[in-house]
Amino acid sequence: MTAKKDIKKVVLAYSGGLDTSVILKWLQVEYDCEVVTFTADLGQGEELEPARRKAERAGIKEIYIEDVREEFVRDFVFPMFRANAVYEGLYLLGTSIARPLIAKRLVEIAAETGADAIAHGATGKGNDQVRFELNAYALNPDIHVIAPWREWNLNSREKLIDWAEKHQIEIPKDKRGEAPFSVDANLLHTSSEGKVLEDPAVPAPDYVYQRTVDPEDAPDKPEVIEIGFDRGDAISINGKPLSPATLLTELNEYGRKHGIGRLDLVENRFVGMKSRGIYETPGGTILLAAHRGIEQITLDRGAGHLKDELMPRYAELIYNGFWFAPEREMLQAAIDKSQERVSGTVMVKLYKGSANVIGRSSPNTIYSEAHVTFEEDMVYDQKDAEGFIKLNALRLKLLARRNMNAE
Repeated sequence: MTAKKDIKKVVLAYSGGLDTSVILKWLQVEYDCEVVTFTADLGQGEELEPARRKAERAGIKEIYIEDVREEFVRDFVFPMFRANAVYEGLYLLGTSIARPLIAKRLVEIAAETGADAIAHGATGKGNDQVRFELNAYALNPDIHVIAPWREWNLNSREKLIDWAEKHQIEIPKDKRGEAPFSVDANLLHTSSEGKVLEDPAVPAPDYVYQRTVDPEDAPDKPEVIEIGFDRGDAISINGKPLSPATLLTELNEYGRKHGIGRLDLVENRFVGMKSRGIYETPGGTILLAAHRGIEQITLDRGAGHLKDELMPRYAELIYNGFWFAPEREMLQAAIDKSQERVSGTVMVKLYKGSANVIGRSSPNTIYSEAHVTFEEDMVYDQKDAEGFIKLNALRLKLLARRNMNAE
């Protein structure tokens, strides 16, 4: 075990909010150490310069504020969407997929600055503590991780505010009262949990939804867009080539406008408890529908069905914090192999909360109109189906005879 006195420098995942501002000062007081702050622009839609100014006022000399949106979408979101990853049938893993990137940069910055440890603001009840730490250890087995929520006794908003005031920490006015719910956001999604959302029997208030209009208030006229794909990744909208982050940003705007991507979910956390969350993934919901659309005509049945069998395991690995684990990388290799010819365009109709594929085309299509037509054809002998059915029915007939004789 590393003693507090052995920690001289810590890299803190820092948002500039109340929790991480208290953690910053707490590390200085309790560990008597130097703190390096890292703030990631993941597309959460917040101005990050206030975090820099707060860190400067706290006496921080090494401040890292980085725009990682392109890396986030290119190296984390897109590989996940190649797998059509959905946790427990519904959740598009928006929070989960951001954690390995943050952990990666914390470990890298620790190496760059000679820090002894990294620190995060995840609580001892949630999944994020597991994700941050498992991903960090996978990259540096000797890294020391400080999780203040598991060490201190500041276990309520009131205690946090009292401690902040005692140590002259700036407190946003809206934090002096009880926050109605907790929000995590990035370019892929927004998640809201806690407080007014804790009773799963009570519908979420309208004000919880921040990224999408109410589907009932969305335009009365459908909108059709065309998404281009290359090797399983989206590359264009309506024929316009776009970078990964820019493309997801535009899809988010389409989804926001049409009220797409809302989810009210009670999920099973890795730590064992159930939790209720409100998720908004507007662009991701459109992207998932479109990706499945292009796979429908470019993936062989065997490959497609195997992917669907692997997907729940893959999604669970991401949810539980095993992005850098060898089994996730093994699955990724299989998934990426399946995507080599998943290229083409997909038409998606957006209308009042729905994103429906209405057309798809690809130079690599294996769809054969000549084989499926109801009209006369020269490529398929329907008599062949008789032998096919008889062979597949053989074992069923044998079982049926045995069961009849046993009665």
